[in-house]
Amino acid sequence: MNTDDESLINQFADRIWMERGLSDNTLAAYRSDLRSTANDLARHGVPLLGATRADLQMLLAQRLQAGHKPRSAARLLSSWRRFYRYLLREGQISADPTALLESPRLGRPLPKSLSEAQVEALLAAPDTNAPLGLRDRAMLELLYATGLRVSELVGLTTHELDLNRGLVRVTGKGNKDRLVPMGEPAQRWIQRFVVEARSGLMRGRHGDDLFPSNRGTAMSRQNFWVLIKRYAKAAGIVTALSPHTLRHAFATHLLNHGADLRAVQLLLGHSAVSTTQIYTHVARARLQALHAAHHPRG
Repeated sequence: MNTDDESLINQFADRIWMERGLSDNTLAAYRSDLRSTANDLARHGVPLLGATRADLQMLLAQRLQAGHKPRSAARLLSSWRRFYRYLLREGQISADPTALLESPRLGRPLPKSLSEAQVEALLAAPDTNAPLGLRDRAMLELLYATGLRVSELVGLTTHELDLNRGLVRVTGKGNKDRLVPMGEPAQRWIQRFVVEARSGLMRGRHGDDLFPSNRGTAMSRQNFWVLIKRYAKAAGIVTALSPHTLRHAFATHLLNHGADLRAVQLLLGHSAVSTTQIYTHVARARLQALHAAHHPRG
């Protein structure tokens, strides 16, 4: 990748950050996709500005042939579209090479979730006699009680928590704020962690991170995800997990117990109810399984 391509990618990322307020993770994904594309094109002697529809179609075909999933190729195409539309708008190219590219056909996979018994086992896995275990129990309880994204959880500050009213203020995608109730069990575990263990983990530092690492600094979502996998193993959970597993469980279990889809949408921070509707398929599948197992003519 040449310096001109790197400069174009940085200009694009800076502009869409200012225009749309995208998260750091989303911007990092755009940068990664475009740098990978620039490197692939460079092997054929083509700069980003000079890419044609045929060039990009070739790269998509190569990815699929190499075993990349259609969803990965579709995300890459989405990055290209936003990038080349930006260049067209800025007058740096005269035609959008992605205009006639077709997206790979995607299935609609159901989100992986956990049963209520599995969630209870996961929540009970940390050793709450140790400060780190107490912190982790509080984090897991809050994650399941609120359906937060992992990035939202690790970014929480003490100022965004209202233990008296049982609410947490969350800044989600697009810098949109929402208030989410947390329930009494999560309140109790967080209160215990704040009183008994948080100051020790801060190691004399002054900061407002609600759940600091053992060095007194903010925890990364990657580090927290390592913890979840460790506790899942300790709890005997062999189901493949994803960073959103407890978020999926939160939504699915609410719907299983009769929650309104619109309410779940607001709690999750989805901008459109269509994004939340996938959870109705999960709940419906569970009801069908229960019917088949317990109805005399199931």
